[in-house]
Order: sequence, then structure tokens, then C-alpha cells
Amino acid sequence: MFGSAKRKLVASLLTGVLLVGGLTGCGGAEKSETGNKTQGDATAKTTITTAGSTSVQPLSEELAKAFQSKNPNVTINVQGGGSSQGVKAAAEGIAEIGACSRELKESEKSLGLVETVIARDGIAIVVNPQNSQLDSLSIEQVRKIYAGQITNWKEVGGQDAPINVVTREAGSGTRGAFEELVMGKDAKITDKAITSPSNGAVRTAVAGDPQAIGYVSIGYLNKEVKAVKIDGVEASEANVKSGQYKISRPFLYLTKGEPQGATKDFIDFVLGPEGQKIVAQHYIPVK
Repeated sequence: MFGSAKRKLVASLLTGVLLVGGLTGCGGAEKSETGNKTQGDATAKTTITTAGSTSVQPLSEELAKAFQSKNPNVTINVQGGGSSQGVKAAAEGIAEIGACSRELKESEKSLGLVETVIARDGIAIVVNPQNSQLDSLSIEQVRKIYAGQITNWKEVGGQDAPINVVTREAGSGTRGAFEELVMGKDAKITDKAITSPSNGAVRTAVAGDPQAIGYVSIGYLNKEVKAVKIDGVEASEANVKSGQYKISRPFLYLTKGEPQGATKDFIDFVLGPEGQKIVAQHYIPVK
């Protein structure tokens, strides 16, 4: 009887061990599956959209290209639309990053956006290279030209010829910064001004008209146009960085709340050594 009872006890203990082993095996299989899912998430394709300022757009394209080369599972779609659209896109969640090339307006500061300054830029006042007599203007003279109060180049030391004013469209970050920094609260851009939809279009318009004046991001300067000095100070990156050149602005990346995940990784890259080296090719780095 005792031997029979002992055999039953051993059998019972073995059954318990097998059950425990089976449960442990299930737990191990579940852990492994979770690990595979985590690995799958790490290699999942991620898309980030940036939208907004056409001034920031070329820089964003270069930064995105460099980031994607190191992060092949991340796709960054860079779109324009103007700074106001960038603010709206970020605030409404249409884009992960809104690009803006001006300070936020008071009405925009309550939208829950986090601002990251990625670069600084100067706005150059440009004329046609054939306007050889003109090398410098004061901010007050630029304001009066754009307000329609000065209409002939001879009034500011140039040739006897009418001034053809070229400006940007409403909602443009470059125009917004120009209006804030040059026009002020009391002066308005004349209705007679020619409106161009981008920095490149302004440059082309001025390059094709000996009597034209326009304003573009310093990053768009080339031999097609001539940047005039403002209050005797050249429109250069060095002078913007030192604060001597007064018509300057920030380049902002805007996110709805603190950036997360791949969006944060991209912004961290932009602010890091490699990203700021790309910024420094045409603009003023912030790091």
C-alpha cells in the first residue's frame, strides 16, 4: 500500500512540474512575441511632414536629405505654402512640423505651439545691378519707397527713373518680417507694388527690371541682383550674426506640444553639429 501511495505522490509531483514548465514556456513565448513587435516598431516606416515658409523650405530639404541618409526608415515630406500656413498646419495637426520665417504673432502664441529656432536669416534689399549709382539706403528710405512716398531713384541718389516696387504675397513670412522690421505699425506697402509669390520670383523680377527694388532672404542672393547696404551695413551673414544688420529674423520649427518620436529625432539632428553645419552654408547657425 505504501509503495502504491508513494508512486501516486511522485506522479502528482511530476504533473505539477510539467504544468509549471508549460506555463513558463507560454510566458517565454509571449515575451518573445512582444520582443518581435518591439523590433518591428523600430524598423517601421515613419513619415514626417513639414509645411510652411518658402524661405525655410530649401534649408529643410537639405536637412531632410541628410537625416534620411542616416535614417532610411524615415521619410520627410517638405512642403511650402508660406509661414502663416505653417503655423496653421502645425496647430491643426496637418503637419508634424510647421516652418515659419518670422516671429509668431500674439494671436498665434495661444495655439499651443512649441517654437524651436533652427537658424537666423537676414532680409536683403536688392536692386538691379544696372542701378550702379545706388549702393546704400537707410531703413527710413526703404520704408518710404515701399509706402509709395519716394517714387523716383533720383530722390535717394540714383538715376532719374521711376522706382518699381516688388513685394511678396500676403501670408509670406518674408513679407511679414519685412513689414515688422522695416514698415512698422504705421506704414503700409503701396498698392502699386508688384506682388511675387516667392523669394526666387522676387529675385527674377528685380533681375529683369533696371528700375526695380525688392527684398529676399540672404540665402537667395546671387549675381543676378545687387544687395544694397542698409544704414551703411552690408547684408551679410556675419553682420546678421553680430547684430549690426538690423533686418533679420528667426527660422522656426513649430510643433503642437513638445516634439516626440521621429519628429524629435529630426529636430535634434537639425540642432546638432551636422545639421547646424548645413545651416551655416547659407544662413546663421544657432548652435
